Amino acid sequence: MLSLTAVKKVVKRELEITVPLTEIELHTMRSQGAGGQNVNKVESAVHLRFDIKASSLPDEIKERLLSRRDQRMSKAGVLVIKAQRYRTQEKNREDALLRLQMILESVALPPEKRRRTRPTYSSRIKRLESKEKRSDLKSLRGRVDW
Repeated sequence: MLSLTAVKKVVKRELEITVPLTEIELHTMRSQGAGGQNVNKVESAVHLRFDIKASSLPDEIKERLLSRRDQRMSKAGVLVIKAQRYRTQEKNREDALLRLQMILESVALPPEKRRRTRPTYSSRIKRLESKEKRSDLKSLRGRVDW
């Protein structure tokens, strides 16, 4: 089982997400890049596939995951992670699971609502001055009257 805990300092609640390993597909393949003969004969890279729609995650987390614009997400709602950073299959497997954990933690808690703030007095004055300068500059571009 992959157990995830997302804790946000501002929000004082803890959210526990558990994903059974049966919902995660792990395939091995030959890694890319340098490594000599070893890279051509050993399947050290790990391909992780996680079907979000068919998972046991809470619906709100599924929605947040599916709404993310992520290149690792297929149109069918499958998250694909390719881990080939390390030379051993075990480390790449851990890396893929850790990256999945980080993705799930990032969407575990809802984003904070933005509090509206008023522009400061000085920022308003600066804005008006820059508008006036731009206006003067543009007015100088007009035809010259001899």
